[in-house]
Amino acid sequence: MTDIYRALADPTRRTLLDELTKHEGQTLYELCSRLAMTHGIDSTRQAVSQHLAVLEDAGLVRAERQGRSKLHWFDGTPLKAVVTRWPIPPRGTAT
Repeated sequence: MTDIYRALADPTRRTLLDELTKHEGQTLYELCSRLAMTHGIDSTRQAVSQHLAVLEDAGLVRAERQGRSKLHWFDGTPLKAVVTRWPIPPRGTAT
C-alpha cells in the first residue's frame, strides 16, 4: 500500500490521474499536451513517462500497446484498500 501513497504524493501524478478519469485511453503525447495546455505543467515527455511508471507500479494506471502507441487508463481498484482500512463515516456521525 505504500506505493499508492508514494504515487499520490506528487501533484503532477494526481493531475495525470485526474486527466485519465476525464479521458481514458490516452497516449503519452496526449497526456503531455493536456498537462501543458490545461494545467500549465511543462514536464518533459521523459518526466511524464516516469510519473506514469510510478502510477503503473502502484496499480493506479494500466497501459496497453495498440500498434505503435501505448494507451493509459485509470484503475481505482488499489484505492479500495485505503477505504476499507479507514472507512469514511456518514456525515453527522460521532466517532
